[in-house]
Amino acid sequence: MKDILEEIVAHKRREIEARKATLTESRLRAAVERECHDTPPSMAQALAHSATGIIAEFKRKSPSRGWIKADADPATVPLDYQKHGAAAISILTDRHFFGGADEFVTIARRSGVTLPILYKNFVIDAYQLLEARICGASAALLIAACLSKAECASLIGQAHSLGMEVLLEMHAESELEYATLGPDMCGINNRNLGTFETSTDNSFRLAALLPDDAIKVSESGISSPATVAGLRRAGFSGFLIGESFMKSGEPGAALGHFINGMVNPKEAEP
Repeated sequence: MKDILEEIVAHKRREIEARKATLTESRLRAAVERECHDTPPSMAQALAHSATGIIAEFKRKSPSRGWIKADADPATVPLDYQKHGAAAISILTDRHFFGGADEFVTIARRSGVTLPILYKNFVIDAYQLLEARICGASAALLIAACLSKAECASLIGQAHSLGMEVLLEMHAESELEYATLGPDMCGINNRNLGTFETSTDNSFRLAALLPDDAIKVSESGISSPATVAGLRRAGFSGFLIGESFMKSGEPGAALGHFINGMVNPKEAEP
């Protein structure tokens, strides 16, 4: 099977060059300096102090499943997530493969979302961090598989200089050395980004190999409160869940039902 991640990154490089030709990095940076004076809410702190740790994801499409909810409204769903108890929101901003847009973050903020928002994209260039900051994100996702250690360290430093945090995503034991670079949160992706096959066993397997003081986030493939309970016992404090909510008629209500199952596990039993 063709490595989907390689295809996505190659497309991303072309996208970035096209955007730079329209709006130079220096002009974008000047806009950030002119417009961004607020301090975004901390995602790391939100997860550390949350009883549930749910990062509810706004995701309309994926390369493996196609359209999940093509008409999902960024002015409605993220705010509903907030109302139903999410600790943070993740918004897919990749347009070509995930049907996302930077504007979705801006729209969510304007709708009243005050929770930390994760800018979820394939960030390989500092230009994208400027885009994340100006649209209202609190944190940016960095994916170890897309970056050399030097590139990752540089991007973490630049994100911090912009007042944003970093969720560093790793998938394999060979990538765990990236956790020493100073990310604010360490994520373990349960989905193989080459094949898009998913198993939460990946988080359980790698949890103990992360730094003891890391704020650990398990990403993808989480579909039951019982799985969250097990992951929390393994040391995770954040749980990124998207498709199981987005597939429902009302994603916010689905989140509320999920959280109720965490609080009252007997009610979640079939």
